[in-house]
Amino acid sequence: MSLRIHRPLLLALAMAGVASVAAAALTPAPDNGGISLPGGFKAAVVADDLGGIRGIAVAPNGDVYGRVRGRGIVAMRDTDGDGTADIVETIPGSTGEGSGIGIQPGYLYYSTNSGVFRYARAAGELLPSGEPEAVATDLSDKGQHNAKMFTFDEYGMLYVEVGSPSNALGVPDRARGAQGVSDAEVAKFLSEHGGVWKFDPSKAPQTQQQGEHWSTGHRHILALAWNPVSHTLFGAMNGRDTLDVINPDLFSKEYNAVRVAEEFHELKKGANLGWPRTFYDPIGNKRLFGAEYGGDGKKGPPAGSYPDPIIAFPAHWAPMQMAYYGGEQFPETYRGGLFQAFHGSWNRQGDQKGYNVSFIPFDASGRPTGEWSVFADGFMGTGQIASPNDAAYRPMGLAAGPDGSLYVGSDHGGRVWRIFYIGE
Repeated sequence: MSLRIHRPLLLALAMAGVASVAAAALTPAPDNGGISLPGGFKAAVVADDLGGIRGIAVAPNGDVYGRVRGRGIVAMRDTDGDGTADIVETIPGSTGEGSGIGIQPGYLYYSTNSGVFRYARAAGELLPSGEPEAVATDLSDKGQHNAKMFTFDEYGMLYVEVGSPSNALGVPDRARGAQGVSDAEVAKFLSEHGGVWKFDPSKAPQTQQQGEHWSTGHRHILALAWNPVSHTLFGAMNGRDTLDVINPDLFSKEYNAVRVAEEFHELKKGANLGWPRTFYDPIGNKRLFGAEYGGDGKKGPPAGSYPDPIIAFPAHWAPMQMAYYGGEQFPETYRGGLFQAFHGSWNRQGDQKGYNVSFIPFDASGRPTGEWSVFADGFMGTGQIASPNDAAYRPMGLAAGPDGSLYVGSDHGGRVWRIFYIGE
């Protein structure tokens, strides 16, 4: 009797073998460093107790850079290939303020709360030796929602999100009975906040006014990624808070906890996502007016006024860094998709959820399918917690490495994981 194996199965087996060989030297941490993963995946702990990791970037040679609150930029190098960093150093003079970090040919980029800067980085150089250069300056910084996350397209153009220093432009902000502002005031506010600005690094330095105002109507987006197949920008917006505080007669604490989506959008040029007037209900699948703008949980703008999200993620999961997966180590299901870190939010008021890394599949043309699933979980720890500070870890930093591993950093607990695939 002859045994026939179909070509797709042979290819799958071959790729699994390649992944196993590539990851053979990596040493998984006991219990994968405290997280749960799909079958065939393992995790090594790259570094621990670093502090609050806001963003992660990985260089072509595998060096890992973390943007650490209060500490600056931490550089990590694994010299023996086991997955754990043997060298962990802070770049001298790097500021502890800011969240964004990224790698481009010859440069290590990072953001403060009011600008984007870059160090020249020679190939294989762990710690840049020169002084940082300003790329985008005078970005609005008014305290609330002032982290400046960014990404690049395949041409090296820089896209930076400038968040809105407000919950929903209510007066007074976040207070019972808050009233929304006029259309003219909304327009003026959104001319400086609540959007993405595009910059050309070859013309550095550029002020915010010199950048191209790409999209608007954001509350705050820390999750940005460019898809090089569809040549489009994607982002996940943090939804508004405290509906129950603004109008407790119409919105309960339970309503606020589950009915304000974290919205995943394609950020087309000129897009307006509808903040501050509206929010999206992921249970009723409807865009609604906020409490400050006459909302009662039923009324919404005319259809087509603002785009519906491609995915309405659960309320108050707090989307953080997003990473495009262009590697080949992971099974084909994951290739060309996006990974999204969620670190949970205080605004769920005791019903804490999120604290995971989820996966968003894309089709061959670089379009999201509209589906999603939790990929890595268990960061919160065992049992239910009352507040984010009770979580074991809160994933925020996320980046794909040159070998196809996925790196996750926590802004609570200070741990960095390297997730890799060894096959079933």
